[in-house]
Amino acid sequence: MDKKEDYGYQTACPDRYNILKDFAKKNKTFPTLAETILWHLLKGRAFGVKFQRQHIVCDYIADFICIEKKIIIEVDGGYHFRGNQIVKDILRDDRLEKLGYIIVRFKNEEILHDTERVINIIKETILAERNEQ
Repeated sequence: MDKKEDYGYQTACPDRYNILKDFAKKNKTFPTLAETILWHLLKGRAFGVKFQRQHIVCDYIADFICIEKKIIIEVDGGYHFRGNQIVKDILRDDRLEKLGYIIVRFKNEEILHDTERVINIIKETILAERNEQ
């Protein structure tokens, strides 16, 4: 059994992995305010499951991921709503959903100004996954 099968996820192609790893490290070092707030809510099994941040899945970097429940949480800044990025996000989500991941997206503003709603959506997503198992 290889690593993918052991952990139920796929990592990036070997030729891209180091590039993604460096980018993920940079993202961890310089998070946005919304990412920082959300990480403080998610870390330490605060919702009863383990989340990791800036985790490589396929050829993507998930902002936050719960591998156990196959939940990915993305924090979207303004560039996600411009030009070609909209299509890229749709294709990315489609590929990850085909691998069995549930994708939850929040705008920066939602995390900053409607934190209670964000928390409730995360809880509902985790509970829905627990009930399906």
